[in-house]
This record gives sequence, C-alpha cells and structure tokens, in this order.
Amino acid sequence: MDKLQMYIDGRYTDAANGEWFESDNPFTGQPWALIAKGGPDDVELAVQAAHRAFTTGPWPEMTASQRGHLLRKLGDLVARDAKRLADLEVQDNGKLIAEMQAQCNYVPQWYYYFGGLADKIQGAVVPLDKKGYFNFTRHEPLGVAALITAWNSPLLLLAWKLAPALAAGCTAVVKPSEFTSASTLAFVKLVEEAGFPPGVVNVVTGFGRDVGNALVGHPLVRKVAFTGSDATGRAINELAAKQFKRVTLELGGKSPNIVFNDAKLDDAVNGAVSGIFAATGQTCIAGSRLLLQEDIHDQFVEKLLALAKTARMGDPKSLETQVGPITTRPQYEKVLGYIDVAKNDGAELLMGGGPATRPECGNGWFVEPTVFSGVKNDMRIAQEEVFGPVLSVIKFRDEEEALAIANGVRFGLGAGVWTNDIGRAIRMSERIQAGTVWVNTYRAVSYMTPFGGYKDSGIGRENGQDAIREYLQVKSTWINTGAPSGNPFVLK
Repeated sequence: MDKLQMYIDGRYTDAANGEWFESDNPFTGQPWALIAKGGPDDVELAVQAAHRAFTTGPWPEMTASQRGHLLRKLGDLVARDAKRLADLEVQDNGKLIAEMQAQCNYVPQWYYYFGGLADKIQGAVVPLDKKGYFNFTRHEPLGVAALITAWNSPLLLLAWKLAPALAAGCTAVVKPSEFTSASTLAFVKLVEEAGFPPGVVNVVTGFGRDVGNALVGHPLVRKVAFTGSDATGRAINELAAKQFKRVTLELGGKSPNIVFNDAKLDDAVNGAVSGIFAATGQTCIAGSRLLLQEDIHDQFVEKLLALAKTARMGDPKSLETQVGPITTRPQYEKVLGYIDVAKNDGAELLMGGGPATRPECGNGWFVEPTVFSGVKNDMRIAQEEVFGPVLSVIKFRDEEEALAIANGVRFGLGAGVWTNDIGRAIRMSERIQAGTVWVNTYRAVSYMTPFGGYKDSGIGRENGQDAIREYLQVKSTWINTGAPSGNPFVLK
C-alpha cells in the first residue's frame, strides 16, 4: 500500500509517534493506502510553523497583490492536475468520477476569485463627529487558521476555506478527514510548487481526538473553520470559545424540497432525485425531505419512483455509474440503522430499504436508493440527518403548512421551492429559515455567492466576499490633527 506522509513547514514527514492508519476504498471495502497518524506533537510543530510563517519571513512581507498572484498560480496547477486529483478522491471516498472530476475542474475558480480579491480588501476613512481627529480603518488577517474538512468533497471544501484564508493573509494548518486524506496530501504539493513559503500551509493527518482537539485548542490558532456534523461542530465551538477564537461552522442539514401543484413536475422530479440520490445522498444540502402538495402527491411519487429505479449503481470510476457506495463503513451502518428506524416508526417503504446486493456493487458499502412515504415531520427520519440515499415524502395542503413543515427542524442549511408563481417563490424564499433557497433548481453552488446555515446548520459564511471577512479583523486608528488635549479625566 502507498504510505502518505503529512506536510509540515515545507517538508513531508512521518508522524512523531511513527504510527500509520489505513485508508479504505469504499467500492472494494479494502484498504489501499497508509496515512501518517498524527497527534498533539505533530499539531504543535505545524502550528508553530504556521505562526512563524505568519509573523516572520516572506509571507507577511508580501503585498496583497503578490499573495493574489500565488493563489492564481495555485489555481492553474489544480486545473493542470484536476484529473489526477479527481481519481484520488474517487478511490478514497467512492463518489462518482463524473462528480469529482467536475468538482476538481471547478476548484481552481476559488483560487482565481480570491486571488483577485486579495488586493481589494479596503478599509475606510471615517468622517468623525469630532474636530481635530483623523480616523481610518484597516482589515488585518487573524493569524493561524485551523481548517478541518469533511470526507464527502475534500478538495472543494478545502478551497472554500483555504482560498479566502490565504487571500486575507492568514496561514493555515489543515486537518483532512481521516477517511479521505489522500487528495489533500497530493494537493499540498501544488501549494509548494506554486511558490508559497514554507509553513504557510501545513497538513496534519489523523483522528479528531488526537489531532482535531489539539488543533482547535492550541493557543496560537486564532480561527477555526470546520465542515462536518452538528455534534462535532458543537464540540469545536465550545472548545474554541474558551479562547475566544473566531469560528466558521458549516454543519448538517435536513433540507426541504417543496413542490407546489403549479410546478413543472418533470423538472421537479429531476430536482428531487438530484437532491437526494446524487452523491449517494452524502451531502449536507441533500433534499432529504420531499414536501408535496396533496393534489399532486400520487402522480409525483409515481414519476419519482420510475426515474429513481433507473439509477445505475456500481463502480464509481465508471462514467456510466449514477449511484456509488457509502464512503465509510460506520456511515454505511448508520444509514441502514436509520432505514430500520423509519420502518419501525411507521413510514411506508416504497423503494429500496436495505443493502444493495447487485453483482455490479461487488463488496462495496452500497445502500439501495430508498423512498419512504407517509412520513410525519416529527419522525426521526424527518428530523435527523441520515447522510445517505434515503428520501422522506411528506404531504402538505398550502403555503402555510409547507412553511411550518419546512421550518420545523433544528437545521437550516438549504431548501428548494418548485413553483411557476413568482409571488409564491419570493414569499417562500423570504420565510424559509435556511441559508440557501433554490427556486426551480437544486444543489447549485458558486464561489461568488455566500453559503452557510441558519440554526444548527452552522455559523458564518463561506464563498463570495462574505467569506474573506471571516478571516479578517478590523482595526480603527485615531490620529490627533490638532485637537486640544482637554481634561485627562474625561472621555474625549
């Protein structure tokens, strides 16, 4: 098996403890690589390296335009190696080559966009209400950023964090998921090739209990950005709060995909299938609750099942495959557990409902695309994130009931609305409690527009100009241009 070292201070290195752990291929169910198993000692080395790079050496001496140039060069290198990186991701996380190739082709845009934004971070001259003073503001980088990514789209989610962090002038320590570290370790070679100084970007691989906790709790880390489950996000937020660190948390979702009776049904069916079965349902914005207006329910479900049953399962490296395996064994077992919960709670199984045993699925961790109807919004299958190809169908009467159901969960990451009534589209988008609302489409993202959650779906925003502000702090400077000193015991 390949042995993949971590990357600290411009050098590839084994873990300080000399230990390794296996990374599995979800399609074969077998290990294919050994990853350095880092711990607190490696975190210490990486954070110290990032802190030195932030405070001394060439990085803090660079102009914003020079940082932007490096980011754009990094984007070019990712574009050059996109196919190789996509192949690594498929081998590591089992997602479709069609999707991962598209993501890796798109990732360079984040480095181009934030590379262009780097020298457009501007302060302001404030027209004060006091004579004899000049005041201006400036935006300064926070310092060392801990970037913790999830296993479902490693390089895309890393770009959402790393590109704005570097554009802002921060340095970074990256902790990829222990399930999918390979593509990040390949990517960091491109960071070095682009010309970033040693220590600006570091990668420590390992498990959350060993690496994640030490990284979030390190006193020199001033910013934490995390994508993952709400339970882990809550723990990270609590630990970071002890040292008043800034956090960005992109957490789970239980997104409603709402279809009204005036929608173009065929388009909405495609959107519903895309929302839950694309990426095998392993996406935080999965449209896992399908809300159907009563008078189209039966017709819509019939069309939905007909399309979903045509989904081709199998080797994710084949362009013909449409539904791949679950990325990890624990997640596979979790998804099957939720299917059993839904059956026991009285939901009606219309399709799937267990492991996929088709010959084309081999020994991989496959779950049949699953559809439940008769779901009540207070059932666990409608309230808790499954993160797999499991759809809950819920009826509603009118806009008010649709809104009550849509907002009746603790999450608020995304939502879909399908209607030909522009007034209804606007009303729904205003009242749905979610960070992103798609109308007559689903599962679209861009580097240009902010992404993040309401409620338990997270804190802060990634992408767009909002993202770079998450890595900056504002300083106000006062200059006396002739004001009298006045009474020293009175506020000026």
